Amino acid sequence: MPTVLAVVGDIHARWDDHDNALFDASDVDGVLVVGDLAGLRFGPARDVAARIARLSKRVVLVPGNHDASHAVQLLGEAIARPGLGRPFVGTQARNLAALREATAPQELGAYSLHPFGDVTVIAGRPHSMGGPSLAFAPHLTAIWGVSDLAASAERLCALVDACVTERVVFVAHNGPTGLGPTPSDIWGCDFKKDGGDWGDPDLERGVAYARERGKRVLAVVAGHMHRRIRGGGRRAWKVERDGTLYVNAAEVPRIDRDGRHHHVRLVLDGDTATATDVWETP
Repeated sequence: MPTVLAVVGDIHARWDDHDNALFDASDVDGVLVVGDLAGLRFGPARDVAARIARLSKRVVLVPGNHDASHAVQLLGEAIARPGLGRPFVGTQARNLAALREATAPQELGAYSLHPFGDVTVIAGRPHSMGGPSLAFAPHLTAIWGVSDLAASAERLCALVDACVTERVVFVAHNGPTGLGPTPSDIWGCDFKKDGGDWGDPDLERGVAYARERGKRVLAVVAGHMHRRIRGGGRRAWKVERDGTLYVNAAEVPRIDRDGRHHHVRLVLDGDTATATDVWETP
């Protein structure tokens, strides 16, 4: 039987009881949430996590850059002055612990393995902001012992080695490098004049390593780079490369003006993965 997963992109506070009812009544085997539960304040993110935790379906939730961080930390990372956020490293750790508690009994995904029968979901680096640097390095060092992108890649490769199934799916907040540098590319930069590939190089290395170890990488699913491009237009949201389906689920806002709720339906059937946009009206 195929494994069916719902992938929910950047939520930004757009989650309500209708989502719980829709997913619990569906045929999905689980729900993958790729992060950014709210905006600049942690309280709403914790509240969204608590609502998601009430789902009867199994959930794996990867924290995004907005989840657990302080606004000053986000600003410091955005303007390449991460030192601004150092006084809030302890706050971020406490917020993460509160997020984990709010998510329970569902699963917080961060450098972790989540088996779904004969398919394993490998959860990548949490709190990614994309691009060529490691966001929130002091926090990642304190919690996961990851001080740079090389260490993060090593952590992902170790997860691959620990994975007992042949078929795998990677889930992360942001996607990998290697899929294009233009704003219309699936994880291309749309906020810099010259564009650029804004994927995560450590995730690209983890996916490549999985293939080297004989794993069948069915799909890589993430969000972060909103599908609607700054300045107009839309980016590609799914790409197939080397037999792997890459999916950007960040349809923002995920509840539109007509009240329709968005997710991606990911079907894993043998060695094939297919993804379909789904808009449901409660």
